[in-house]
Amino acid sequence: MNAADETAAAEPRLTSLSHGGGCGCKIAPGVLSEILKGTAAMPVPKELLVGIETADDAAVYQLNDEQALIATTDFFMPIVDDPHDFGRIAATNAISDVYAMGGRPILALALVGMPINVLSTSTIGRILEGGASVCRAAGIPIAGGHTIDSVEAIYGLVALGLVHPKHVKRNADAQPGDLLVLGKPLGVGVMSAALKKGALNADAYARMIACTTQLNTPGPDLAALSGVHALTDVTGFGLAGHALELARGARCEVQVHWPAVPLLDGVRTLAAQGFVTGASGRNWAGYGADVLLPAAFAAEDRALLTDPQTSGGLLVSCAPAALDAVLAVFGRHGFGQAAVIGRVGVGAPRLVVGSSSAEGR
Repeated sequence: MNAADETAAAEPRLTSLSHGGGCGCKIAPGVLSEILKGTAAMPVPKELLVGIETADDAAVYQLNDEQALIATTDFFMPIVDDPHDFGRIAATNAISDVYAMGGRPILALALVGMPINVLSTSTIGRILEGGASVCRAAGIPIAGGHTIDSVEAIYGLVALGLVHPKHVKRNADAQPGDLLVLGKPLGVGVMSAALKKGALNADAYARMIACTTQLNTPGPDLAALSGVHALTDVTGFGLAGHALELARGARCEVQVHWPAVPLLDGVRTLAAQGFVTGASGRNWAGYGADVLLPAAFAAEDRALLTDPQTSGGLLVSCAPAALDAVLAVFGRHGFGQAAVIGRVGVGAPRLVVGSSSAEGR
């Protein structure tokens, strides 16, 4: 055993240092609403095209007639034990919010909080290198950042991007009659729960890593399509939570055809075996009153509907006439599992989940 192996063997598993991993670390939606409702209103400049009003993925500030700046940040505790993979997942997740606004990333700043008396500098360095490798793949530099000594391991990025003001896609502009397309399969939270308990095999782990480190590069091309009305990504609040954000922003009913929703191979079985995150239950407690489920909806399906996704897929609301173009964009970028999962209807803002064959596309 070499020195690096001895150091790794002496250190705890990264996930053992986390009270919650990945986007499952998010404050529960009900608690977050309670916290934010007392926030004092601040003056909003006309250049601020997107702020906090609809819980969108990033802030957008118009610089001139041709450019708007996208600014976002995301960071969390480890969702996996491999340091390099943790860094890759965290960076991919943070950059995703730029793509979800329709923009292209231009640079990042690293946010690093590490228990330096517990983890070696080698391990911390591998986390940072994992993040840097994703930034290189996205074609952007890590131009700075901030580090602190922390009780739990925390890593993420501030991500900045640019978008044409006319191509900004909010999560609030879905229209009745739109179709909903999801770019990545669900189940990352379930897989992370199984991993933490030593019940995820190597093939399943590889599927999880492939999903969570795939950059959401279709975003800018989707935003350039006139038939795309709304765009977001599915992360810590699960498919149900982010679909509800679409519904509330547009003041429309959102309908999801559950059998059409893509799932990572094997996750339904894992969920049925009880491998679910605490965040799934907190999500349901926060917004379940606004979700209508079919009769006899299985517990494992509800767990997947609310499963917190780390570095999840883009959720697109588009006119039916734009569907072929939307699916073509996903295909060009390597998102072969992108699927039509529902539509936007008329009615009070809520999520209606269907399961019969008559409710499909």
